[in-house]
Amino acid sequence: MFYEPRLGHGLPYDPFKAIIAPRPIGWISTLDREGRANLAPYSFFNAVHSRPPMLAFTSETMKNSAGNAIATGEFVFNLCSRALFDAMNVSSDTLPAGASEFEAAGLEAAPSQVVAAPRVAASPASMECKVVASMQLRDLEGTMLSGWLIIGQVVGVHIDDAFLRDGRFDTVAAQPLARCGYRDYAAVTDLFEALRPTDGGDYRPGQGDK
Repeated sequence: MFYEPRLGHGLPYDPFKAIIAPRPIGWISTLDREGRANLAPYSFFNAVHSRPPMLAFTSETMKNSAGNAIATGEFVFNLCSRALFDAMNVSSDTLPAGASEFEAAGLEAAPSQVVAAPRVAASPASMECKVVASMQLRDLEGTMLSGWLIIGQVVGVHIDDAFLRDGRFDTVAAQPLARCGYRDYAAVTDLFEALRPTDGGDYRPGQGDK
């Protein structure tokens, strides 16, 4: 099939998020202007640069995480593992103003080293970020949308030593969660390695499947 999004897809459910999948979950912690902690998951999230490392998340409306990050210039990304799914899910709820998602989800908040926003103590890895850019999105006609893109430069990285193996972060042991389409999620439980042709050595096409 083919469709133009502006004309509709004709399916019972929008396939867009199911096709762009899996997507890492940006579990974002921030502080508001009063110093109250906020924690929420975002499925429009990913790394966007490596030197220096940068992360980005999009809030489709101006919610607390985006507003806090813009106002304070800081946020923390917390890797959500399979073991933390229930807590992450609770943190996605809309709580009364001033209520703590950390408390609602039974999570311990740990202090960061460079930024003021706390991190999730139980997360296998967290990245402290300072905002370098934020923008309200526009469509092709130039119409302002309700979505906001926040880009942060990583200024501090926390890794639980239990997930380090021979100098590498053990992704399979951490089992990061990813968002798929509809109400579906995935967890990383298997990896394969494949060298690029530019890696040199004894590269052989298909060897990563072995």
